Amino acid sequence: MTASSGTIKVGDKTVDLPVKTGTIGPDVLDIGALYGKTGMFTYDPGFTSTAACESQITYIDGDEGVLLYRGYPIEQLAEHGDFLETCYLLLYGELPTGAQKADFDYRITRHTMIHEQMVRFFQGFRRDAHPMAVMVGCVGALSAFYHDSTDISDPNQRMVASMRMIAKMPTLAAMAYKYNVGQPFMYPRNDLDYSSNFLRMCFGVPAEEYKVSPVLARALDRIFILHADHEQNASTSTVRLAGSSGANPFACIAAGIACLWGPAHGGANEAALKMLSEIGSVENIPKFVAKAKDKNDPFRLMGFGHRVYKNYDPRAKIMQKTAHEVLNELGIKDDPLLDVAVELERIALHDEYFIEKKLYPNIDFYSGITLKAMGFPVSMFTVLFALARTVGWIAQWSEMIKDPHQKIGRPRQLYTGAPRRDYVPVSKR
Repeated sequence: MTASSGTIKVGDKTVDLPVKTGTIGPDVLDIGALYGKTGMFTYDPGFTSTAACESQITYIDGDEGVLLYRGYPIEQLAEHGDFLETCYLLLYGELPTGAQKADFDYRITRHTMIHEQMVRFFQGFRRDAHPMAVMVGCVGALSAFYHDSTDISDPNQRMVASMRMIAKMPTLAAMAYKYNVGQPFMYPRNDLDYSSNFLRMCFGVPAEEYKVSPVLARALDRIFILHADHEQNASTSTVRLAGSSGANPFACIAAGIACLWGPAHGGANEAALKMLSEIGSVENIPKFVAKAKDKNDPFRLMGFGHRVYKNYDPRAKIMQKTAHEVLNELGIKDDPLLDVAVELERIALHDEYFIEKKLYPNIDFYSGITLKAMGFPVSMFTVLFALARTVGWIAQWSEMIKDPHQKIGRPRQLYTGAPRRDYVPVSKR
């Protein structure tokens, strides 16, 4: 709703622009008419001061360290709920009743198998193909198998496509892992919950029965909840931009996976783990902290600070607890990486340099250690991120489709190339 208006003066022109206010968070200045009235665009690289859409799904207050899914604090959802309950919340806007949850869980569980012909796809990839490359290809290919859920104008088809992607993403992710390590694919089982099923598909083998650890299954479920959505980040914006053209939902999610693959986005936990390994031991920390404080040294501490959070990342607190639970369950008492992580965290929370620059540990700081302890190779970290974020992408895509103000994304630019010039024949150049 419009709360008031703001005034911009450009040369001798004064333009009144409406100010819109949300439920919580900053107001926005609606500049939709700016070009028509002034002949000028705004310039905002990285869209750091631009609200590209209106959304009711996720809210972040970076200064206070707050993350809400549909109004619910992430801490409460991760502590008391499960991932499929969070999926329902993100998709439908409310927490499910017992009957609604049972029905939703049933539908997801019975959509987990993929078309058997898709098994042949994997044989076309090199055996050492990166699992994310496999995921981009296979998720995009889902649209070639499920023609009955690609009409985005049909609410029922949108719902079926949403169910299918949430259900089949763990199966495809586990297959990408199995193909990478040269083991046979494990089919999903309907008697297991979402996270337990995924662990079995990844680490089970046909030669023996795989017993799922409830502690590891719960930890993985919590990791999925923490990564389910994060407002208008790069991959979510990619999904929305792709969807604005009318592309089918499978193609849009494949685009999101491709964007997430970037090391500046989904690869952050991998970078944090690599940094901890580079430091090696607690004794080496002072040297690396000194390097991080040196403006002339290119070294940066990975897993600290966040583009949005200027306070402690609320997900990091839950992730820290989860990391300890996993390490205790697996009997890992003296993990040098965890020792380094704990000491680095202590320094970051007490050192004036870190406090002044608000370089608090973020979720990636602990998630890499946890996933490594659970047995996942580094190449699978971003795949797990994509698996969890799929529901957020779908919720955002669905919201965009239903938005009456939605139009195809078309950013403009500040052109700094050559001005108009005439073609010269090659013989005269």
